[in-house]
Amino acid sequence: MLADSVVVVTGGGNGIGAAMARKFAAQGAHVVVADLDAGAAGRVADDVGGLAVGGDAASEEGVRRLVDAALDRYGRIDVFCANAGVAHAGGPEAPEESWAQAWEVNVMAHVRAARAVLPHWLERGGGHFLATVSAAGLLTMLGSAPYAVSKHGALAFAEWLAVTYGDRGITVQALCPQGVRTDMLGNSGETGQRLLADGALEPEEVADVVLESFADKRFLILPHSEVGEYYALRAADPDRWQGGMRKLQRRVQQA
Repeated sequence: MLADSVVVVTGGGNGIGAAMARKFAAQGAHVVVADLDAGAAGRVADDVGGLAVGGDAASEEGVRRLVDAALDRYGRIDVFCANAGVAHAGGPEAPEESWAQAWEVNVMAHVRAARAVLPHWLERGGGHFLATVSAAGLLTMLGSAPYAVSKHGALAFAEWLAVTYGDRGITVQALCPQGVRTDMLGNSGETGQRLLADGALEPEEVADVVLESFADKRFLILPHSEVGEYYALRAADPDRWQGGMRKLQRRVQQA
């Protein structure tokens, strides 16, 4: 499916984004690698023979510049991977700047990307939007309210897109891994390490699952299969699920 397709990957300079860029290119895709770190984007783009676009893919101007660069080079965009994300620790006491950045990067970047590519896709009669959401969007993330809340927003927006545009040829998928061995996990502090490090996957493993999911176009992409079980329990018996999470919270606090 990816041979000769044009794929944009934000946050493509490192981690999951870089792994997806390399996997997509190996399948014959033309990859546009976007990252706030222009040097990192350039290195990955050089590896895959693609196009690097440095800049803030969360801003309206940055998204428009990215989309225009892809269209100018390749004439179309087949897949847009809204992969860039940020994580901040804390709860209501977290600084306003942390909450604002989480909302801008984890939610509004997806909204602005869709705003930019939807007219192109609707005119062509098809397109593919992949949102990197995280298991936190299905469940929660202890110790990081800005991350958990904004990732719930990202999932809600992806679901809305899927329902609204699914009959118009547009595929939407939400990638929801738990721990992945990236800089984000490394910077997650003691709580993140205790909760996620043991079962963490390599970025390349996550990218492999993404490729597999493209075949059946399932909405939820779950590299950690147990996340689906947790999500079902959360929906069926929220009190029991919250009880289990509170027990986990107590263990983290005691540690």
